[in-house]
Amino acid sequence: MNQRLEVAAAVIERPDGSFLMACRPEGKAYAGWWEFPGGKVEAGETAREALVRELQEELGIAVTGAYPWISRFYDYPHAQVNLRFFRVTGWQGEPHPHEGQQLAWTHATAPEVDPILPANGPILRGLLLPLVYAISDVEHLGIEVFLQRLDERLAAGLRLVQLREKALPVGDFQRLARAVAERCRAAGAQLLINGDIELARELNVGVHLSSKQLATLKQRPELSWVGASCHDAAELARAVELGADLAVLSPVLPTASHPGAPTLGWPRFAGLVAHCPIPVFALGGLTEADLDLARRHGAHGVALKGQAWR
Repeated sequence: MNQRLEVAAAVIERPDGSFLMACRPEGKAYAGWWEFPGGKVEAGETAREALVRELQEELGIAVTGAYPWISRFYDYPHAQVNLRFFRVTGWQGEPHPHEGQQLAWTHATAPEVDPILPANGPILRGLLLPLVYAISDVEHLGIEVFLQRLDERLAAGLRLVQLREKALPVGDFQRLARAVAERCRAAGAQLLINGDIELARELNVGVHLSSKQLATLKQRPELSWVGASCHDAAELARAVELGADLAVLSPVLPTASHPGAPTLGWPRFAGLVAHCPIPVFALGGLTEADLDLARRHGAHGVALKGQAWR
């Protein structure tokens, strides 16, 4: 078996949410197919160093800001690759094709380029996810105040919500879920119901699986979005195997709700997500101000509970 090639790939993002893709020129494998810019990691280089070099050589830009993101193995007929994706948010210069390739700015919701390389296609789904995942906190706020805060956050741009209320009676939870689903739908936000697959199906929303469900489910629920709660490498691997779209890894830091409980810390978190092929949100003891720190350690973004509604 051939040695797997390490490849650094760049999601070069503009503030409007568009990102750059390149069309492979004639003479290369898969000529005419679109991909994220990047290239092979050379001996002695880190993936980030390769990213900086490749974007300078291919596009003539100097990277000033890049976050490690997800990794994806893929076996092409001509090569086996490990794609290490970075989200590039800062650069100097204007991208220009230096190697005969075409360039196009496009969007994850409706890519204007086709065909896209098979290894790159699933990355578009991860780019649909916002950077903040808000988890409900009715237990501390009460239903009325929570719905008011939800309205405020949705109006301010919140686009990913998990409804998780273990203490609510079933009937109250279902009524709340319908109210939250209606609000999220009106705002264009995605809702994931914690644990209740049938309710999620009834409301035509996503589901967020507990670690216990991860261990017992035989196949991915047939829903638009599936998230998973993870605490270690085995659970992350199971979330990937089951086909989850995203994972939440916790607890990163100490939390008031679980004083004295063991925490991952940032180095351990970074090690666990370094080779994960799906977006992972960091949870536990964080605020929205920790978003940059979390992304520098490989997180897609942050998941917040109490802090989401303050």
